[in-house]
Amino acid sequence: MNYRKRFTVPSTAKIDLTKIDPDSTAEFKSKKHALAKLNENTKLLTELQYKLYAESKQSLLIVLQAMDAAGKDGTINHVMAPMNPQGCRVCGFKAPSTEERAHDFLWRIHKQTPKNGEIVIFNRSHYEDVLVARVHDLVPKKIWSRRYEFINDFEKMLVAHNTKIVKFYLHIDKQEQLSRFMKRLDIPEKQWKISDSDYSERAYWEQYREAFEEALSRCSTKHAPWYVIPANHKWFRNLAVSEILVETLKSMRMRIPEPSVDLDEIRKLAEKETR
Repeated sequence: MNYRKRFTVPSTAKIDLTKIDPDSTAEFKSKKHALAKLNENTKLLTELQYKLYAESKQSLLIVLQAMDAAGKDGTINHVMAPMNPQGCRVCGFKAPSTEERAHDFLWRIHKQTPKNGEIVIFNRSHYEDVLVARVHDLVPKKIWSRRYEFINDFEKMLVAHNTKIVKFYLHIDKQEQLSRFMKRLDIPEKQWKISDSDYSERAYWEQYREAFEEALSRCSTKHAPWYVIPANHKWFRNLAVSEILVETLKSMRMRIPEPSVDLDEIRKLAEKETR
């Protein structure tokens, strides 16, 4: 199944998240079979990342956005962790600093985009400036409403400089979010993730949903598509993301570069040393 086609947000349609089932697991009926496929995909991702790094002519930007507790960290751990850290890094965006607020909203983002041969994962991103900023009135509507245009131009520019962009919205429902918050209370290793805003932000669920819908609808383009990933089942979330990443990297047609040295000469020198 072509997951890129199945989960992409059409660039010509207004998306309604209430009509997308966050419990969907596509053709997979069991976690067991999905995990076997995920293991296969993570091995492929390691191989494909090596080609990207060796070729060093293209790059990949992965954007992760979601409601709280939808699994951005979990996706990174289960899907991208096997990648070589020499050519892959994660960048998380929290509230902007004083210096960052003194610049345009894309200034801090642009500095973190990938160089040739690199994969960069944004855990939250420039989209926070049309999500949190909109829901909490951090800036006037006349300002945040123009940012969709700026974002599309920014991403188009990155693509023109050989950066492939894939953007994932991890889709859970409100009840699943509450269930995950409650589990955090009972698991000591996860209690550090609990914050005062976990429950206070739930009051803005509908406002966030509307903000996500507009961002997804207005900023899913052919060159930088959004994918809505059903994420109530963590195992399927990880599988779907891995499938799309494999398909995307394959489409980039990376090639291992030719040797830059005379291999026969190097071989002769090595053979002399072994005599």
